[in-house]
Amino acid sequence: MKKIKFLLVAINAKYIHSNPAIYSLKAYAGKKLEEFVELAEYTINQQTYDILSDIYKKKPDVIGFSCYIWNWKIIQELLPEISKILPDTDIWLGGPEVTYGACEILKRHTNVTGIIVGEGEETFKELLESYVTSLTDNDCSDKNTIFSNIDGLCLSSGYTSERALTDLTKIPFLYNDLTLFENKIIYYESSRGCPYSCSYCLSSIDKKVRLRNINVVKKELQFFLDNKVKQVKFVDRTFNCNHKHAMEIWRYIYEHDNGITNFHFEISADILSEEEIALLKKFRPGLAQLEIGVQSTNKETICYINRVMNVEKLEKIVEMVREGKNIHQHLDLIAGLPYEDYESFKKSFNRVYGMKPDELQLGFLKVLKGSEMEKRAKEFGICYEEIPPYEVLFTKWMSFEDITKLKRVEEMVELYYNSNQFAHVISFLEKAFESPFEMYEKMAEFYEDKGYFIQSPSRAYRYNVLFDFAMLYDSNYKEVYKELLTFDMYLRENLKSRPDFCFDLTDKEYKEYVRGFYQAEEENRKYLPEYKQYNWKQIAKMTHMEAFVYPVWDELEMEKIRKTANDGSCVKDDSGVKTEKRYVLFDYKKRNPLNYESNYFVNS
Repeated sequence: MKKIKFLLVAINAKYIHSNPAIYSLKAYAGKKLEEFVELAEYTINQQTYDILSDIYKKKPDVIGFSCYIWNWKIIQELLPEISKILPDTDIWLGGPEVTYGACEILKRHTNVTGIIVGEGEETFKELLESYVTSLTDNDCSDKNTIFSNIDGLCLSSGYTSERALTDLTKIPFLYNDLTLFENKIIYYESSRGCPYSCSYCLSSIDKKVRLRNINVVKKELQFFLDNKVKQVKFVDRTFNCNHKHAMEIWRYIYEHDNGITNFHFEISADILSEEEIALLKKFRPGLAQLEIGVQSTNKETICYINRVMNVEKLEKIVEMVREGKNIHQHLDLIAGLPYEDYESFKKSFNRVYGMKPDELQLGFLKVLKGSEMEKRAKEFGICYEEIPPYEVLFTKWMSFEDITKLKRVEEMVELYYNSNQFAHVISFLEKAFESPFEMYEKMAEFYEDKGYFIQSPSRAYRYNVLFDFAMLYDSNYKEVYKELLTFDMYLRENLKSRPDFCFDLTDKEYKEYVRGFYQAEEENRKYLPEYKQYNWKQIAKMTHMEAFVYPVWDELEMEKIRKTANDGSCVKDDSGVKTEKRYVLFDYKKRNPLNYESNYFVNS
């Protein structure tokens, strides 16, 4: 009997991503069958020819592609070419992108042998067994007959019987060999399914939430902790939908924290209990980060997308978590939902922005195959792209022009808010506008007028661009903005090249103060004890000292300046704001794990 090679192929969005699906399929097949399985991972940024060439070198008898919206286009480009260079190789597809409308896909791609529908572990195992035990060189003619007794398949002859849902605890641990995942994000699954019915989400189709045995989960989490994995990203759709399960895991990582590993969870914030919040507030800064899908604050929109959410309660809980200053909160919005026009989206944006998330993701509706939104797209007047990622073009409520404007706003939010590089400048600047949304909207117009969308400014030059923008709308505070930008710059890195607006480092008073400070620090190590092996000149190069007139590090004090100052060069005597020159020391060995800002000390 011929020894077959079944090649499982993943084409990821980025190199740092891994594909747990193909690892899960191989692991579930078991020790006796895994010798017949080989894995191959590529990225969508690679040339199709290079991927094709590498697949050809492996000479597989069977290929299985893991299909998602981000890789379906490139997989479709590969399919006909594979059959040309490997004419005797069977091709199978699986994943969410091909589970729905599988028959139509097989009609379009007649060289594809079949599609694994839905959860694939048990189906793949039986399929692999069939290849290993039943197929010989002379017994490959009628594959429909051979595979028709395997549940969970779509063949050219139609669907086989539906596959029962997988017992999650039976799936083996995927990460025994961490060398395969070096410099990559580790994805982990402790549950499948979602109790909610959000119409834009495929997870809502599987309403039966299945949990991996908590004792197994704890054992596997300890493996990550023992190996000091940098980040573990839970892929559970609503991690905290089961309070007991969530508490067990959160309590375990809190009690066994190794001081290094970060855990990422997608949660529904408005159902967080007081007990859960109290535990989260005990976490080490950087131990956990929460991704919270708000999507919209328009109550009519929330109703029509079948979403269950109390916005008022969510606001309070996000604030309670933020008070702990230890949990990174990532909040999501979706543009293009039913009953949300441009003005309504502005309100949603401003309300969520007001929750002060560490990151605000402005996304756009993707009409996924098999989702409730796809079925109701005509009803809602939703026009979307024909090819992946099936992103909204316009709706009854939002024009294509509106969507285009929001795309540009999204880019500004990514560059100037989510980057965390301009936090103090943005906090001051946004008060010059009627709303935060208006600021980013005007910023997008400024970028378009300057041609920056076509020729994007470098990361360092964005400080200059932001200064120019501030001068266009808030020029009374010229000197304030110079200091705010300088402060934000040096919070991020010890820059060698300084923009023109920065303080002159050749100033005699400054040079004398800095020299005296570092010489004193070499003697007593008051501020920088971790630099004890270095002399004062070395410490001066490894850290940075900057002079400021305005208290740019203090948001409340800066609010007083905006309220009381006549212009950017002076503050009224009765403002209560100190404006004498002070020096700030930036220590780059210590950083805030939530925003990566350096530690700093203010010396009067």
